[in-house]
Amino acid sequence: MSDKPTSFARQHQAHQPGDERKMQPQPESFMKDYKAAGKLTGKIALVSGGDSGIGRAVCIGFAKEGAQVAFIYKDEDADAEITCEHIRKAGAPVLAIKGDIASAEFCRDTVRKTVAEFGGLNVLVNNAAEQHVQEDITDISEAQLRQTFDTNIFGTFFLTQAAMEHLSDGDSIINTTSIVAYRGKSVLLDYAATKGALVALTRSLAGSLTERNIRVNAVAPGPIWTPLIPASFSADEVENFGASSPMGRAGQPDEVAPSYIFLASNDASYMTGQVLHPNGGTVIGG
Repeated sequence: MSDKPTSFARQHQAHQPGDERKMQPQPESFMKDYKAAGKLTGKIALVSGGDSGIGRAVCIGFAKEGAQVAFIYKDEDADAEITCEHIRKAGAPVLAIKGDIASAEFCRDTVRKTVAEFGGLNVLVNNAAEQHVQEDITDISEAQLRQTFDTNIFGTFFLTQAAMEHLSDGDSIINTTSIVAYRGKSVLLDYAATKGALVALTRSLAGSLTERNIRVNAVAPGPIWTPLIPASFSADEVENFGASSPMGRAGQPDEVAPSYIFLASNDASYMTGQVLHPNGGTVIGG
């Protein structure tokens, strides 16, 4: 049997993207049991939303595989510093950049800082996202709709545009979509719409970059225990989060990060325009 938790303490956070330090139990996001093999030695990676959750596990996993890592975070300074500490423990340099990816200028400046610090860019992970629960489409304000698309879609576009002049033969872009892009979620209409758009963007961009041999893929996690969960749902919903998945529990960030490591490495050299589905057993056709 799995030793992963099947239920969680009742909890809610009023601020997104949420604070990992306040979660009970703590997510497994430090890649403690991961066995590295030098798959990303010499690579330079930039990860949005790298301070906690899936992004944190990806950053630490990349570092363990030999990459130099820059990551973006919005405002969770303490979480970001913990991520930095674990990247350094893995023996890798790290650059943490605070700001809002909804700004095209911030995205351009972030890429410039990453290239100036490490000398290039090989892997871009578009992972930062937000979601806001609303029971009815008429309850979604224009401000919420625009903010969700600003972070989840426009931020991905802006970062990708800024990275393009630095990416070259053999490099990789990885987008974080979601199971809700395929299954929908009645209380996350705008979030689900952005994640569906990311699937289409992944496939379209992959086709446009094949001649340059820049691979574009995505990961579509199912229910994963990250700060976004208590920052989005009520304490009652959080308590049983993930229980309806075929495996009967939520996943942990450490169980998702290996998908990104695979897609960033030469092991995935014949994969582009594809989506991986670490989701606890839900079968996705497409």
